[in-house]
Amino acid sequence: MGGIFDLGARREKIAQYEKVMEAPSFWNDQETAQKTIDAVNVEKRWVDGWGSLEERLSDLEVLYELAHEENDADALSEVGREISGCAKALADFELRRMLGNREDRHDAILTIHPGAGGTEAADWAQMLMRMYTRWAERRGFEVNVLEVLPAETAGIKSATIEVTGEYAFGYLKSESGVHRLVRISPFDSNSRRHTSFASVFVYPDADGDIEVEIDTDDLKVDTYRAGGAGGQHVNKTDSAVRITHMPTGIVVQCQNERSQLKNRNTAMKILKARLYQHLKDIEDKKKAERESVKKSIEWGSQIRNYVFQPYQMVKDARTGFESSDVQGVMDGDIDAFIHTFLSQAGQR
Repeated sequence: MGGIFDLGARREKIAQYEKVMEAPSFWNDQETAQKTIDAVNVEKRWVDGWGSLEERLSDLEVLYELAHEENDADALSEVGREISGCAKALADFELRRMLGNREDRHDAILTIHPGAGGTEAADWAQMLMRMYTRWAERRGFEVNVLEVLPAETAGIKSATIEVTGEYAFGYLKSESGVHRLVRISPFDSNSRRHTSFASVFVYPDADGDIEVEIDTDDLKVDTYRAGGAGGQHVNKTDSAVRITHMPTGIVVQCQNERSQLKNRNTAMKILKARLYQHLKDIEDKKKAERESVKKSIEWGSQIRNYVFQPYQMVKDARTGFESSDVQGVMDGDIDAFIHTFLSQAGQR
């Protein structure tokens, strides 16, 4: 079974890396050394993980034979549960194998913006932010809020979060697009049904082995007083930073921190990620395809529909995959949507 994931080739890579690590000069360049260690750890996780799954399947085969011979119903039920677990693990291996682009293994920077609709849309944007945060926590990923602008009544005007974990971008890239919500509005005194939209776009974190050169002469940096929630100190100093990359027109901003320097560093991190994606779109001649997911945030352009009323259903408009467990989805259980999209994309 190991052949599908080229375990032989991966073991050879591990041996090559370990030979490099044995050199007396290995730690002379600590940055390169750390990249080598990270690379060998990735290969070891593949090899060790697959070996663990094979061992699990072998034990399961023995358990099944014993349960079958003794006609042990409880043991057979346990075998059934284990088979489901193994199938899920195998599907995850297959999915990771398909995430073969260089940036797929990187952390992700995710931005959320409400569509037209005032408080309704702002609240929906905040609900999506919570959904992705919960999804990341389920996977053991770390979430760092880089920028969030609260709306006046409820919800958010915009948010930018960083999701840190192996293959974070590879998984989350399928979430780019417009998300549509249908529900009985908690802000409508007449309890009428409302439709809200919010856009999500995902960029690979360009820190690490992705090279993006930014000429400081191409940047326009503005500072201003932070608005919204944040405390008196935040609102009384010019700590907020807005950076415009003039050749591309990309604009990023940050006002979360009290320190102007920290906000500038965060804004540069977001700019680097967005600029990398912009350049990659041009290089791959797929800009039109990628930009197509950034349609106007309105009816007919959504990638996924979340219906709370008059029935409960979440359905992906691209794959047709659906779930009636609306609460589970909003609590971050979106792996099935992600897997289905990536699996179908890998078959094209």
